[in-house]
Parts: sequence; structure tokens; C-alpha cells
Amino acid sequence: MSEGPGGPLLDRPVDDREDHILGPADAALTLVEYGSYACPYCRAVNDDIAALRSEFGDRLRYVFRHRPLTGSDIARRAAELVERADTPERFWAAHMTLMTRSATLSEDDLRTVAQELLPAHPDPQAEAEARRRARERVERDERSARASGVRITPTFYINGRRYDGPWDRGALADALLGSLGHRVRTAALDFASWAPSSGVLLLIATLLAIALTNSAIGPAFEALWQQPLGLSFGEAAFRLSLRDWINDGLLSVFFLVVGLEIKREFTVGHLATRQSAALPVAAALGGMAMPVLIYRLIVPEGPWAHGWGVPMATDTAFAIALIAMMGARVPVELRIFLTAAAIADDIGAILVVAAFYSTSLRYDYLGGALAIVALLAVLAKLRIYSVWPYLLLGAGLWICVHAGGLHASLAGVVLAMCIPTRPPANRDALMTQAQGLVAAEARRSDEVLRHGPSTATLRALDDIHE
Repeated sequence: MSEGPGGPLLDRPVDDREDHILGPADAALTLVEYGSYACPYCRAVNDDIAALRSEFGDRLRYVFRHRPLTGSDIARRAAELVERADTPERFWAAHMTLMTRSATLSEDDLRTVAQELLPAHPDPQAEAEARRRARERVERDERSARASGVRITPTFYINGRRYDGPWDRGALADALLGSLGHRVRTAALDFASWAPSSGVLLLIATLLAIALTNSAIGPAFEALWQQPLGLSFGEAAFRLSLRDWINDGLLSVFFLVVGLEIKREFTVGHLATRQSAALPVAAALGGMAMPVLIYRLIVPEGPWAHGWGVPMATDTAFAIALIAMMGARVPVELRIFLTAAAIADDIGAILVVAAFYSTSLRYDYLGGALAIVALLAVLAKLRIYSVWPYLLLGAGLWICVHAGGLHASLAGVVLAMCIPTRPPANRDALMTQAQGLVAAEARRSDEVLRHGPSTATLRALDDIHE
């Protein structure tokens, strides 16, 4: 089996002369399905495939390969029967008949297709040769399925990489959209999917920065971060130092991404109820109040007493990196709790800085920020999912918040809260997928040198649960 860093790869490339294909050869997206006509899940997802082809048009190439259900005689006979088609048009007509004619594959379905495909008075020798070719064609697909790591039907491959997500149309569409320009993106995701990657990168960057700052090139290194960058239009200009672009710009993107994850948990995820959402918020309040109390008890009255706001902030980047480095050892619920608490803590710290430490607030810009937030709220109310309105308004919000005297990362949090959350994946589709995984493992329970579900199956079930 071909195995990439992020999962199994398609063993046999798509061949225009060999495979059953719908869509242009130069399509940017290729969706390969290993399926069986007797598989109820393949039959159920058939309508979603048709909808995806309508949605993506010539950008999508769909390929069907046989993987008859193990031990099902009718599934194998159906696969060999459609291979008797002498043209692609007749194959796909027979394919759709077997998939959609009845609720479950029946002998009557096979007889109907046979009447369309097979000659009424076949030559015995030609008939035997046709049967042999059809059987070998199905067996080639089965060998390809085994080599590609197919465990259940249907199994999908998007641009040569196995897709292990939900089978519903929305999830498949999102995965296909994410596959445009997939070579660079997949390489990045392969590294990012490695749990300790973000923590390792952050630790390396921190140690490198400390080393460079305290080395002979320290002054030059510091001067680099003070270099101004920006835009100018005649007399008007907007410039920040490189350090400020990172602290106020990239950190805003970081808070936007993390904020979107937390909002999803608060709306349709593990924190969707008031009881579950109250705990991380209460923890964040406690995490802000206790450091302030300890600081006030230790530091005497004087100039230093005003620094009580410093210890109340959590370094969210390091907190999340630490959680990510622990990977699967940290339960999903705990990861969500700690991330939500860290984000709420940072929001509280930003508000404290704005209320007690800001001396030059620009209320005209803050008024503009409120107007933009109102527009974002209208877009969210209308369930607008297009990226561009939020991108443009988010840029304006960032400028207003920064110019208004608040920390610009607050714009990322506010934007995340205003972007509408898509509805969760279809529960029935997820249950069907989970049942298919469990059933496939049950059929293999008596295999030699097998002591339980495979790691890949457990990981897939864990993804469905999340």
C-alpha cells in the first residue's frame, strides 16, 4: 500500500483508457470511488455524487472502481455484468440502473440490465471470452483497492489521496475545494497534522530569537524588527514596524483562526450548552483575577503597583502550542476547554488594557469599528458565507481598532465571532459512516494476528465523533 505522511495514496493512477470516468481529463479535481452495487452506503451517496458533479462542472472528474462486497455473490455478478458494456454510455446507464432502480440490489435489477447489455442469442465462444474479460477487469479493481488501503465501501480518493471525512455532500464539497492546488497545501497539512509541529516550530523560533538577540548581531537583529513597512497614497500613509506588523497583524490572524474554532464549539460543538460554556469562561475569569490578587498582595504601593494588568494575560500561542504538542494524550474536551479559557483570558486582558492602560483612545475610529461590527452582524444574520465581504470588512475593522488605540488582535476575535457557523455535518450520514466502519471491522475480527480494531479505523471513528 502506498502511504504518504498524511494517509494512504491511490495505488493505480487514473487511466483514461482503463477506468470508468465522467468529466474532462484535464479537470483540476479527480474523485475516485471504490464501491459496490450491493453496498447500501454506496447507493445512498450516489445522489451526492450527482449533486457534486452539477456543482463543480468541468472542474471535477469522477471515477468509479469496483470493490464488490466480500462474500456477496450478487455484488460480484453485478460488477461483472456492467463490465460487459461495450461503450462508456452503456456502462454508465447500467451503473445508474443498478444503483437507483430499487432500494436494495436484487436479481430483478440484474435481469433488467442483462436485457439491455447482453445479446439475445450469444455465440458460446464469444460469451465465454466476454465473461473472462469482465471477471479480470473486476479483479484488477479489487487488487487496486487492496493496494490502496480500501477497508470499506464507499472509499473515496481526492486527487490521489484517501479522504477519511464524512460522506455527506457538504463535507465532500469542502474537501474538494480544499484540494485545488493540493500539492503545496497537502505538504503543509501533512506537517501541520503532526501534533507537535506547531509547538516545535514555536519553541525553535523562540530559542533562535533569544540566541540572536544576545549574540554579536543582536543590535542588527533588533534594528531589523524596527524597519518600517506600509502603504502610502500621496500624503496619506499607513506604516508600522516589522515587529508591529507581526504583533498586531499576524497575531490578529491567529486570533481569527482560533476564534473561529472556539465559536464553532460554542455554537454547534462541545460547548454549545450554557452549562458547558460557563466552565471555561469561569476558569478564564479566575485565571485573570487570581494573578492580579497575588500581584497586589506582593507588590507594595508605588509606581510598580500599577502593573497589576501584566500577570493576568495568558500567552495563548504558547498555551495552544503546548496542548498541540501533547496530541492525542489530551482528550478533545480538555483541548477545547483549555483553548476556550485561554482565548477568553486574552480577550479579558485586552479589555483591561483598553480600560485602564490606554491614554490615547480615538473615539472616531472606535465608532467606525462599531459600525463595521454592525455590518458584520447583518451579514451573519443573512447567513452570507462568501469570504470576500468578511475579508474586506475585517481589514477595515482591523484598521479602525488599531487606529482607535486598542490592541489590533481584538479585531480578529470580533471578526471570528461575527462570521456565521456552518451547520454541523449530517448526523445520519455520520452514523452511516460509523456503522460501515464498525461492520467492516467486525467482518475482520477473526483474522490471524488481529487483536482489535485497526488504528486507522479508530482514528476515523474519532474524527466522526469530533
